[in-house]
Amino acid sequence: MQLLNLKKIKNLSLKEQKKNLEEINFKLNKLSSFDRILWALDNLEENFILSSSFGIQSMVLLHMITSKISNIPIVFIDTGYLFPETYIFVDKLVKKMNLNLKIFRSIISPAWQEARYGKLWKNGIDGIDLYNKINKVKPMKFALKKLLVKTWFSGLRRSQSKSRKNLSILSIQRKIFKFLPILDWDNKKIFDYIKKYDLEYHPLWKDGYVSLGDIHTTSKINSNISEEETRFFGIKRECGLHE
Repeated sequence: MQLLNLKKIKNLSLKEQKKNLEEINFKLNKLSSFDRILWALDNLEENFILSSSFGIQSMVLLHMITSKISNIPIVFIDTGYLFPETYIFVDKLVKKMNLNLKIFRSIISPAWQEARYGKLWKNGIDGIDLYNKINKVKPMKFALKKLLVKTWFSGLRRSQSKSRKNLSILSIQRKIFKFLPILDWDNKKIFDYIKKYDLEYHPLWKDGYVSLGDIHTTSKINSNISEEETRFFGIKRECGLHE
């Protein structure tokens, strides 16, 4: 795929950026996810990271990326309110896969936050937004700065929510390349891959969870709600990391 020097795209006007990114994404859409990853590693700027929630479906991209670049930093945002099973799952995979895990947290502890603000997730959309800003957005911004990140791999998929329908495989976020290799995968393809490579399932999958975040704002799936409504009481889907 012959393209203009990608390092120069960030310096273009927004109009020119959009034009060049559209051309690149048109070609990336035709590649397999493995070939997309190889293309990104060959063409995009280092330093690379992969962010992971270690949720229900996170194992797929962890396996894909680390099979090509084993020592890539895996950025994990710990809110302090994750399911106990998630922390155990992280420990297990770090040991089993020898992951280069980088953990980032808010500088304000959960206990101090509750003393200062109360249980923010109970205060409607404004409380949820402030909670996410403190516990997810700010720690991620710090991680990107501390690790001098130039290219950020993420496992976002269009089928996960309406808010992700218009995402592109390659974009620029905060002057960083954002790369989504499995953006066009559906749930069947995810679980076929997990089965094919005999990968670990998050232990809460068997209990009816399809998307995992914090224990106080994650629900099991049922016939009355969609996948995206299992997060944040159905009020919103995105926590701010990818907006």
